[in-house]
Amino acid sequence: MKSKLSLRFLAAALFGFGLATVLPARGGVVGDPLPSWNDGDARTAIITFVTQVTTSGLPTYVGPSQRIATFDNDGTLWSEQPIYFQFQFAIDRVKRLAPEHPEWKDQEPFKYVLAGDLDGLLAGGEKALLPVLMTAHAGLTTEEFRAVVKDWLATARHPKTGLP
Repeated sequence: MKSKLSLRFLAAALFGFGLATVLPARGGVVGDPLPSWNDGDARTAIITFVTQVTTSGLPTYVGPSQRIATFDNDGTLWSEQPIYFQFQFAIDRVKRLAPEHPEWKDQEPFKYVLAGDLDGLLAGGEKALLPVLMTAHAGLTTEEFRAVVKDWLATARHPKTGLP
């Protein structure tokens, strides 16, 4: 069985491979391709791998039409702590909709969201989480949802790091 570290490295390498599919088509990478990564063996290996498979003329070159990227949802590619981004979106969306729903301040599970009580919300389990998720996504066309998410991404900050 592979170690957790090697599985994370593989996922990161696949992410890099995915970048290799998209970025060259947009004129290549400008500057540091992994600016938030610390220097180390994994970072070096990913950059080397992507360079080898995207440099025409090398025996390791893989054409864009043959590149495949695989993504997972275990925190390798995006934060899962303190919660997944998808759920943070739902929490932020409920907060944004709250002025239209004054009853939420006294209604579970919304009162936990509005009070910033993540522990209280999570203690309610699936019965608390599903209404928050459903409310965040309800009544939107695909285009409206896309616009809401785009606006959220432009302003959202990680609750602990403050980073976009």
